[in-house]
Amino acid sequence: MKILILCTGNSCRSQMAEGFLKSYDSNLEVYSAGTNPSSQVHPKAIQVMQEVNIDLSKNRPKSVEEFLGVAFDFVITVCAGANESCPVFTGKVQNRLHIGFEDPAEVVGTEAFILSEFRRIRDEIIRDFTNFYNQSIRPLSDAKK
Repeated sequence: MKILILCTGNSCRSQMAEGFLKSYDSNLEVYSAGTNPSSQVHPKAIQVMQEVNIDLSKNRPKSVEEFLGVAFDFVITVCAGANESCPVFTGKVQNRLHIGFEDPAEVVGTEAFILSEFRRIRDEIIRDFTNFYNQSIRPLSDAKK
């Protein structure tokens, strides 16, 4: 099972979602990418993921172009919708989904507030990607056993 998670910068939301899906099932091939990749994974995304024992420190933002020749079972966009233009994957894909989240990298305020927003988005990603995994991936994995 191959899954690609897309956003714009590939520095926060898609990286966190990739980390969670990989932690759920080591047999999944999970990748994340962006249409305009940032230069690095956001340090606060790394920090809040370490709090739940997922290490993103060795990850790097990738361009969606790296994956155009790959066939995917699922391509999932995680952009917030009205605030951003969601990327479109033009490669071969069986299922397209949108599970949107606000971009914590755009939050302004005190360091404490920004960090709390990264945690809030992380927790929303945990909730929604756990639901996705339980409803869409686990039944397929169980059927193959």
